[in-house]
Amino acid sequence: MPSIPRTSRQDGPALLSYGFRPFFLVGALQAGMAMLVFVPAHLGVIALPSAFAPIDWHVHEMLYGFVPAVATGFLLTAIPNWTGRLPLRGGPLAVLVAAWLAGRIAVAASSAIGWEATMAVDVLFLALVAAACAREIAAGRNWRNLKVLAPLVLLGIGNAVFHLEAGLGGTVSYGPRIGIAATILLVMLIGGRIVPSFTRNWIARENPGRAPAPFGRFDALSLIVGGLALAAWIAAPAYALTGAALLVAGGLHAVRLGRWAGDRTLREPLVAILHVAYAFVPVGFVLVGLSAFDLVLPSAGIHAWTGGAIGTMTLAVMTRATRGHTGRPLAADRGTQALYALVVAGAAARMAGSLVPGHAIGLLQLGGAAFAASFLGFALVYGPALLRPRPSA
Repeated sequence: MPSIPRTSRQDGPALLSYGFRPFFLVGALQAGMAMLVFVPAHLGVIALPSAFAPIDWHVHEMLYGFVPAVATGFLLTAIPNWTGRLPLRGGPLAVLVAAWLAGRIAVAASSAIGWEATMAVDVLFLALVAAACAREIAAGRNWRNLKVLAPLVLLGIGNAVFHLEAGLGGTVSYGPRIGIAATILLVMLIGGRIVPSFTRNWIARENPGRAPAPFGRFDALSLIVGGLALAAWIAAPAYALTGAALLVAGGLHAVRLGRWAGDRTLREPLVAILHVAYAFVPVGFVLVGLSAFDLVLPSAGIHAWTGGAIGTMTLAVMTRATRGHTGRPLAADRGTQALYALVVAGAAARMAGSLVPGHAIGLLQLGGAAFAASFLGFALVYGPALLRPRPSA
C-alpha cells in the first residue's frame, strides 16, 4: 500500500493539511460537549433551542454529527494511501469543515429556522464528502475501495430520513436505525480490515507466533449475514425472524473476532483496544436480537453498538491515526490508556442502565460523564499534535 505523498509543499495552517486533523478535533469536541449538554437536557435541567426533543437531538448529533466527522477524517486520510494521490487539503478541506459546522449550527437552531432549512443545510455535508471520496477513488482508479462509500451513502440517506420523520411526524424511528446500521456496517468493513492488519504487523514485530487469519470466505459470510440482519432490523426490529438473524450474526462476528489473535496483543493497548471495540459488535447483535424476544430492553444492544463499538472504535482509530501521521510512537501512553478506559466505562454504564433500569439515571450520568471525558480528553491530549506540523525526521 503506497504511503501518503508528501512531496507537495503545503501552505497554510497545519490543521488543514490532512483530513484527520480538523475532523478528529471537531468531532471529539462535539462528542464531548454534546454529551455534557444532553444529560442535563434529558433530565429537564436545561432547555435546548433545537426543535428536536433532547433524546432525538442526542441521537442525531452522535450519528449524523460526530460519526460523519470521524469517518470523514479517516477516509480523507486513508484514500490517498489507497490511490497514491495527494490528500484533500487547504481550501477544499476548509469547505468541508465549514459545511459540517453549518449542519451543527442549523440543528441546534432548528426551532428558529424550521425543519426544512435545517435539513437542507445538514444533509449537504455527507453529500459533499461522498462526492469528494468518489472523485479521489475514481481518479486513482482504485475501484475496489468504492465499496466503502456504501455505508457513507446509507448514512446520508438516514440523515435525510431522520429530518423528514422529525419534521413531518414529530417522532423518529427509521432514521436512527439506519444511522446505527450504516455505522456498524462501516465498523464491520473498515474494522475487518484494520484490526487484523494492525494486529498482524504488531505480532510480527513484537510477539512472533500465531497471527490473525487472512480474510476469507468466513469473513465474507459474516459480513453478508451481518448486513442482512441489520437490514431486517431497520425494517422490522421486533420480529422473531429478525431476532434470530441478529443472534446468528452475533455468533459469526464473535468467531470472526476470535480469529484475529487479539489475546496476543494485551501488551500493547493501542492494538488491543481495536479488539475490545470490535467485541461490542457481536455483543450488540446478541442483545438487540434478544430484545426482539422481549428478553432485554432494545437500548441495551443499541448502547453496545453506539457507545461501545462506535465510540470505542472511533477513539481507537483517532488515537492511532493521529500518532502515526504526526510522527508519534505507535504505542499507547498512560494518557491514551486512560482515554480508552473512560470510553469503555462509559459504554458499559449505558448498557448497564438498560439492563438494570432501577439505576438508569445514575448510570446515565456516570456513562455520559465518562464518554465526555474520553473525547474531551482526546482533544486535550492530542489537540496540540493536530494543530502543529508533523515534526521533521
